[in-house]
Amino acid sequence: MRLDLRLGTERPVQFWAWLCALAAFFLAWWPFVAQARAPDVARQVLAVYYGWYGNPATTGHWEHWQGVNAAGHRIANATHFPTLGAYDSHDPAVVAWQVATARAASITGFIASWWGVGSFPDQGMRLLLSEARKHGLVISVYYEKVDGRNAPERISSAVADLDYLLAQYGRDKAWLRAAGKPVIFVYARALHALSPGDWRTVIAQVRKNNPEGVALIADSFDPRFVSVFDGASTYNITGLTDYKTPEQIRAWAHAAYPLMVAAAEHNKIATVTIIPGYDDRETGRPGDRPVTERWGGEVYDVLWQEAIAARPDYVIITSWNEWHEGSELEPSVEYGSCILNKTPAFAQKFLAEGK
Repeated sequence: MRLDLRLGTERPVQFWAWLCALAAFFLAWWPFVAQARAPDVARQVLAVYYGWYGNPATTGHWEHWQGVNAAGHRIANATHFPTLGAYDSHDPAVVAWQVATARAASITGFIASWWGVGSFPDQGMRLLLSEARKHGLVISVYYEKVDGRNAPERISSAVADLDYLLAQYGRDKAWLRAAGKPVIFVYARALHALSPGDWRTVIAQVRKNNPEGVALIADSFDPRFVSVFDGASTYNITGLTDYKTPEQIRAWAHAAYPLMVAAAEHNKIATVTIIPGYDDRETGRPGDRPVTERWGGEVYDVLWQEAIAARPDYVIITSWNEWHEGSELEPSVEYGSCILNKTPAFAQKFLAEGK
């Protein structure tokens, strides 16, 4: 079985160097930025969601799970074992439980990993949106990859993919909107398939094709991309928190989160990303892996506290259920729901302060 695992730890050194280089500049005008967030953008707590799991009972074969030992609570390519077992993302009962559980934790939406027209995650989008409508959850997607052998082909592919998302799903009542426009996140793999200038061409054409508009958020704080997009974000921070204690992580977040918010520029959507932890050593990726220990939930606590203080528009939780990378918030045999249970108090405080 082919296993598409995201490269969630790309560019950590360059990212941190960029933040440090601009720290003095941003901190000088941070008080003004904090008061100049994007207008008409409601605060959101968004968890990154993976609808790529399949099992023989529902789909007829395994998707993404490998080496499943249900009795021994072991999946060969997952760090922890889901409380639900090796579930299927196309199972209505599973999706209903996930949406209801997330909403009960005061998570306002999912950013669903999306791998192209007709892909396994795409086939589950209607079900996810249907359940989201029932529970008042909003949905967006992470646009993961752009096909094409050269820049013109990739430009054409990106336009077609974004047009498809907006036409098929963007008008759904459950879709995430900012200032009335449907929101789509563009992951680093897709983002760096095109230059900022190429993205400007893509976005202009998509907006021409879709008069309702679109708000596109880049997986980057690079000003060259941020100037073209409608917001800035990062998928994963583990390359900057690996092997740190909770207090070291607090110190990092205290310095970095305001810079992430400031990097979004005036009138653009600002985000910060928090993680419960991270451990992708079961994926077989080469080299020393950037593991962020959970410390019994302390890492999650300090990141939430610093995220609230930074006053972004969106808090992104990576992730709801990326089991391969051990970043999941969804309940597991190893952790139960102890970290998930921390979420409502933090999320409600963040959301209330934005009113």
